[in-house]
Amino acid sequence: MKQQYELVMVNAGGLWLDGGAVFGIVPKTLWSRFHQADERNRIFCATYCLLIQGNGRIILVDTGCGVTWTPKERWIYSIEYCLLESLEKMGIYAGDVTDVILTHLHFDHAGGAVTNVDGVLRPTFPRAQYYIQRKQWEWALNPSEKDRGSYRLHQFFPLYEHRQVTFLDGNCSIFENISVLVTYGHTPAHQMIKIANGNATFLYCGDFLPFAAHLRIPYIMAYDNNPLITVHEKKELFQHAVEEQLILFLEHDPRVRAITVQKGEEGYEVANVFTQWPCYE
Repeated sequence: MKQQYELVMVNAGGLWLDGGAVFGIVPKTLWSRFHQADERNRIFCATYCLLIQGNGRIILVDTGCGVTWTPKERWIYSIEYCLLESLEKMGIYAGDVTDVILTHLHFDHAGGAVTNVDGVLRPTFPRAQYYIQRKQWEWALNPSEKDRGSYRLHQFFPLYEHRQVTFLDGNCSIFENISVLVTYGHTPAHQMIKIANGNATFLYCGDFLPFAAHLRIPYIMAYDNNPLITVHEKKELFQHAVEEQLILFLEHDPRVRAITVQKGEEGYEVANVFTQWPCYE
């Protein structure tokens, strides 16, 4: 079957997060085998967005950290942002993007959704509709004390003010052969993007599976609001990944763009690693 879409991972930069927060209860002696920490115990988290082109649409999944940061925040996270530059290397400009799908509204995924234009925050992609789960939007407007620091109202509310938000309710199809799968362990109504493309099916995992190392069931981020729900969702999704031979895109792993999954003696494990997926730096 001929591929309907061109799929490209686009480098949006990255940030440095506390390694213990990224791997939760897993001891540093274990997670540091995969990711080395700096002198501040931080590890580099890439932000690779997914660009989907086809059927007359240019669709972007997630937007990286963006530029609306204070000097203190930049120091804390050592934020890097290059999404627009990466897109322009492909000949794609902000006004060309027709649709933006946000997995959720945490600042490293939705921070690039808006930009400062003459002192006013406006949607970065002026012609695009932004797709977000309604329950995630409602949560982001009134988050818990635990995850309040992950949301920045000014980074997403201008989308609503400019009438560029389309709210989704649960699992659904958005475009032909492109649908979303909703999870609740990381944050309420986090959505993954599933693309049936030719003879392969792809899943952009967002923070459901940020690093390849998180394929291990106990490897759960401290950022997750409901880790026991994450455990259940991982077991269920990874079983589907094996049965359907899904190719899983990893948003935050600095070395691995995508993986496939197999069942091993000690649980689920990586079957194939794609380190050179079509990617623009």
